[in-house]
Amino acid sequence: MALIGLVDNLVGMIAARAGLWQFHFLRAAMALAFLAVAAPLLGLSLRPRRVWAAALRGSFIAISMLFYFGALSFMSVAEASAGMFTAPIFVMAITVLVLRQRVPMLNVAAGLIAFCGALLVLQPDVTGGTLARLMPLGGAFFYACGAVVTRRLCAQEGTLALLTAFFTALLIIGAVGAAGLAMSATAAADGADGFMLRAWGPMTPTLWWLIAAQAVGSVIGVGLLTRAYLLAEAPYVAVFEYVLLIFASAWTWVLWGQALNGTAWLGIGLIFGSGLLLARAERRSRPHIGT
Repeated sequence: MALIGLVDNLVGMIAARAGLWQFHFLRAAMALAFLAVAAPLLGLSLRPRRVWAAALRGSFIAISMLFYFGALSFMSVAEASAGMFTAPIFVMAITVLVLRQRVPMLNVAAGLIAFCGALLVLQPDVTGGTLARLMPLGGAFFYACGAVVTRRLCAQEGTLALLTAFFTALLIIGAVGAAGLAMSATAAADGADGFMLRAWGPMTPTLWWLIAAQAVGSVIGVGLLTRAYLLAEAPYVAVFEYVLLIFASAWTWVLWGQALNGTAWLGIGLIFGSGLLLARAERRSRPHIGT
């Protein structure tokens, strides 16, 4: 979480120099090259057992990252992450409305608390034209779709295989988006404001290093998180994911001198509390094995 919070803070610098689609294409290409080198060393396969299921999951997660990283051009990592942590409530909605399964009330309460906390952090102004600040919630929805697909269709897939499918989907989406902007000749604002609509721009040594650091840091961070889920019970590891909000805020303050206000910290507290409730609910749902 500390590493992910750091490398995601680099996106603000990237947004001022490149376009969202260019960033995703290059980031995905670098990540895939990194995985291609790492897989033989670890003795693991990059090929999923069911290509279509891994591709579906990868596409949902890739779309969620478009929302998340697009939001980073005008809000901090802590704020965007707060919106993404509402994914559990969308998972519950999909579970109830689409899969027709029951959800424990404790899970529902935790999801609603997280949603309220995210609104306190994002503080959208519905009358002032800043509804774009709700973009992380859109990212959370597609992330939740990916989570549901992961549980139901990809439970037997390897970690590197799923990462490969995700970055491949991101590579394709980045290429299509960049090509579309190049053909449309859409005008983009200067600096970070033009991140989402900027066509392919010149690559400088600084930009190469920033995107490479973001790509490698993301793969390592996600890999460490995946390893943690293999070493410990999921409810306990899941709670530590919420520490990203604290690390992201700390890195934002160290790198940019930006601090969250009291209302935002209250929202982070609610989100963190919802994580504790979800862990408690998950622990209750698991059978206890005594000795």
